Amino acid sequence: MDQIASWVATVATIFAACLTASNLGSRITGYGFIVFTVGSIAWFTLGILTGQPALIWTNIVMTALNLFGVWRWLGRQAKVEDGAQAAAEESRALPGETLFPASSLNSAKLVSADGANLGTCVDAMLGCGSGRLQYLVVAEGGLAGVGETFRRLEWGDAQVHDGAVQTRFDEGRFSTLPELTKDNWPGR
Repeated sequence: MDQIASWVATVATIFAACLTASNLGSRITGYGFIVFTVGSIAWFTLGILTGQPALIWTNIVMTALNLFGVWRWLGRQAKVEDGAQAAAEESRALPGETLFPASSLNSAKLVSADGANLGTCVDAMLGCGSGRLQYLVVAEGGLAGVGETFRRLEWGDAQVHDGAVQTRFDEGRFSTLPELTKDNWPGR
């Protein structure tokens, strides 16, 4: 029995770590915490079966923390994202400008006018007093953050369209935009 608990704990912990580290959205992260909970219960069971009090107490705490993670990502954060999406959808049917959730800029795809994928938005810089978007920081290339290039795209050269940020620039023009270092962005 302890071998089964050991393998369930190991596989669940590795799989859950992959889900949460991938940063694929609140729901995937929340599912990762569900799997982490299964893993911590299996580790707790292994601690009981093998008489390891440190493993038992560690995984009592880990189970509580994992359940908090489930609530945080599948409860609270998923509802916040659903509320933002509902407001964006409702605004399409109302007179005036269509809305989009600012939080979506943190992971929105940047596409050219012809639909070519240029990169992924990683952040946006806004004016403190005006609230106006000044520029986007877009990551292009690389794999899992390694080898990527950050570029500055002025907000005037972008617009939100069908859940993505769109620019009139093609790939050639986009590649000439200023490169940014990951830890030092311009103040203006």
